[in-house]
Amino acid sequence: MKNAIILAAGKGTRMHSDLPKVLHEVCGMPMVSLVIKTLKDINVDRIVTVTGHMHELVEEVLEGQCEFALQEPQLGTGHAVMQAKQLENEEGVTVVVYGDAPCISKEMLEALYLECEQADMVLLTVKYNEPSSFGRILRDVNGEVLKIVEYKDCTEEERKINELNSGFYAFNNRSLFEALKQLKNDNAQKEYYLTDVLEILKDSGKVVKAVVVDDYDLVQGVNDCVELAHANKTMQKRINEMWMKQGVTMYDPDITYISPEVTFGKDVILYPNTYFYGKTTIKDYSKILPGSYLENTNVGSHCVIDASELINCNIDDETIVGPYQHLRDNK
Repeated sequence: MKNAIILAAGKGTRMHSDLPKVLHEVCGMPMVSLVIKTLKDINVDRIVTVTGHMHELVEEVLEGQCEFALQEPQLGTGHAVMQAKQLENEEGVTVVVYGDAPCISKEMLEALYLECEQADMVLLTVKYNEPSSFGRILRDVNGEVLKIVEYKDCTEEERKINELNSGFYAFNNRSLFEALKQLKNDNAQKEYYLTDVLEILKDSGKVVKAVVVDDYDLVQGVNDCVELAHANKTMQKRINEMWMKQGVTMYDPDITYISPEVTFGKDVILYPNTYFYGKTTIKDYSKILPGSYLENTNVGSHCVIDASELINCNIDDETIVGPYQHLRDNK
């Protein structure tokens, strides 16, 4: 059984927005929907999203995509995971991820699930040589993980450690919920920290491992609009490179914008300054010229779309549209 808990309760104050942070879009999709899509792409059985700030709106947007648990009040990451009570009696492996970290990859998550088949907890850590406020990973002389030290609690020497805690974890589900019962909030913030589960498990003789990645962008959360723009570029580069490797021609991938649910046939040509969102499909041998915007539109084979906006349209094979057409619902 593969389970997942997505932490998505925060307000996102630094976004300076009325919209909950996890609903800000990356490549045309809410960040948290991208996380859910990645989990579903690797056939996760149950996904529980922990909501909090403006939970009604978040749950409305995500309706049908996952299950929900409400964290109210918000008393730390450990407290958030405690709210996913519907998973307490499940078997298998549960990953804990963040709704504001849209660039996680299928390969990264699969590595966590696989490694946790032989462990009670697996941390995803990242090697990063630039300054960062992530917690540091302390290991013993044998290379075994000892503990996570939060950045604010690190000594100057510990801050020099370049192995960082990403905040992504995999757990044997039974071990996780047993450990959560032992979590305490005896700290200045009076919060329950998920990082404390590591020492609880180790003290009880459980197996704790780590999976190390070297791509910081995979685990970087989004806290403001600068980081949102960076996440957009990171995700767009991944999507565009995937399609180019499958034979789609892009004359300038830096200014070709493709949403994750868009699909292309063979020998499709995309000119610069083109936009593809929603469940758009472009079939074989079609050509999309500069200045075109397509959303939830199906384009047949051997078509040319010239500097036009198409929303909720179906375009027959061998059709030329444009220039400067604005079509909605084929009207």
